[in-house]
Amino acid sequence: MTRKKKAAAKYVCSTCGAASGVKGHLCTPVLPDKAYSCTYCGTVVGNPRHVCKPKLTKLSYVCDVCGRTSVKKTEVCKPVKI
Repeated sequence: MTRKKKAAAKYVCSTCGAASGVKGHLCTPVLPDKAYSCTYCGTVVGNPRHVCKPKLTKLSYVCDVCGRTSVKKTEVCKPVKI
């Protein structure tokens, strides 16, 4: 009687947070070391430049240097009102 070793989770689902060793078993897989939790809405995403719907409605500034958007003037280095 042999036991199969349980595969270590290599991916995490950014939709529901489930973990799996197989990418195809998740609806929106992200590598755990690349996973980013949005500080605004709490969603797990693979891109730290994620802009969620709640934040999108409140965006007021864009950085004149890098183009990053923000809700607060203090969150970008050279803010320009949108």
